[in-house]
Amino acid sequence: MTNDLATLIRQAQDDDPLRALHATTALRREIERLEAVQVRRARVAGLAWAQIAEVIGVSKQAVHKKYGRR
Repeated sequence: MTNDLATLIRQAQDDDPLRALHATTALRREIERLEAVQVRRARVAGLAWAQIAEVIGVSKQAVHKKYGRR
């Protein structure tokens, strides 16, 4: 299965539940990867953990715990 997001989105809507579940899982992994990249970019740009947390919709502690020690 390709990791192209548009393809994964289409496959996540498949009538075959296993194919749809596989695509949904791949989408979640890709979104997590993309979020980590953007958090890293935000920190390099000098943004505070509180600002990043607000955008993500979690507490400052949660975002720092997830991304702060990488």
